[in-house]
Amino acid sequence: QVQLVESGGGLVQAGGSLRLSCETSGRTFSRYAMGWFRQAPGEEREFVAVISRNGVRSGYGDSVKGRFTISRDNAKNTVYLQMNSLKPEDTAVYYCAAVGYYTSNRGAYEYWGQGTQVTVSS
Repeated sequence: QVQLVESGGGLVQAGGSLRLSCETSGRTFSRYAMGWFRQAPGEEREFVAVISRNGVRSGYGDSVKGRFTISRDNAKNTVYLQMNSLKPEDTAVYYCAAVGYYTSNRGAYEYWGQGTQVTVSS
């Protein structure tokens, strides 16, 4: 079992930045690729970013490419999402999730955090 706890959400003005963190429990963090997803009210949960188990490979959803960066520190069992140039349409609950292989497929992810709210004001 892997437990995930997100932090770092909040209220920010358009054009600002936030860094989300997701700390995981256990000693198996490096066995999992990690992803970030987001869900706005009335919308489906959307893929944001994924990073491979060793951090070498990463991928992004089209709406965040060039603005968001995913990274991980396996020594700290933590994955990060640096969000720059934020827009009001980035407002959502952001979730981190763990999966056994590199994929952007939401349905493949095995473990999910509770989410952290990000609100971007115009």
